[in-house]
Amino acid sequence: MTYGIVALAHTLGAAENVIEAAPRYTADLERIRDWGYRGFHRAEDAVGVTDLAVSAGAAALAKANLTADEVDLLVLAIPDLSEHLYWDAAAACQAGLGATRAEAVLVNQACSGGVVAFDLLAGRFATHPDYRVALLVTASRVCETYKNRMESDTSVASDGAVAAVAVRDHDACRWLVTETISDGRYAQFALLPGGGTAQPFSPRHSDPGVLASPFDRMQDHFGRDVRTMLEYARRVQTNTREVIDRACKRAQVDFGEVRHVLHLNENAKALRAFARDLGLDLERTNAELAMEHGHLGTADQLFALQRLLDDGRLDRGELVALTSTGTGMHWACTILRT
Repeated sequence: MTYGIVALAHTLGAAENVIEAAPRYTADLERIRDWGYRGFHRAEDAVGVTDLAVSAGAAALAKANLTADEVDLLVLAIPDLSEHLYWDAAAACQAGLGATRAEAVLVNQACSGGVVAFDLLAGRFATHPDYRVALLVTASRVCETYKNRMESDTSVASDGAVAAVAVRDHDACRWLVTETISDGRYAQFALLPGGGTAQPFSPRHSDPGVLASPFDRMQDHFGRDVRTMLEYARRVQTNTREVIDRACKRAQVDFGEVRHVLHLNENAKALRAFARDLGLDLERTNAELAMEHGHLGTADQLFALQRLLDDGRLDRGELVALTSTGTGMHWACTILRT
């Protein structure tokens, strides 16, 4: 059993200049300059994550010359909150597209969801021989009430969605493997205390606040223990390489054969370190696109893949690795052969 990507399409929020917009989000302008971002995308206030997802999904289906009623499986991967509580954003996306035949599945494993979801597609194709067309939609819409685009992470967060139409037995942009490493010891590292069942909204807890900076969260989680913080940083690095090595081994390819490694749209310093740790030229990553568009949550890797394909920068048969690190913690790698 295998499948390949027939078409990719995206929808982005309005483009904004990072340096011009930064004073609205942070007083630490020097840190923003050091990150190296030039642009990001912000959706209009009335636009939700499922609006972006439906727009990208419809565009991808049109590009593939397929109709919504031909979709057997719809997977929506989001890194954050959707528009409502007690609400299935994947089912809402299915309804918005008119894909009423499709099974709808929601993936919400932070920023790793878009890479992990490839394995979900493979599993559904394997267990449902009648499934022929799957639509994977990766989408992110920052809820600015709870998250600061330029302080809550080590990146500038953007709004947008990318959809991929995957078809059974299609031989181009073919899925080979997906590998994931999970380590739940760090599950508490990136949570917002209020608003869940442990501390519901109430007159006493009406405002859960804004997600703190990664530095503050790390200090709180590790009790300011420098040794454990260094161990965490080391594990992030080694698990990234480990999950890639596992994927290459399962795909029976050598890492040296991989033409591009498309990671999170992290800041410039982080992406330079990522490339250095893997022994890659920076041009073989998504570093330049990241600086132009910001961090699109689960959609970074598919956005970079679409740009490479549309620009004719991938030859037939080349290997591409999509990699991610997501709070939880999860490390993931999907390998495709174009």
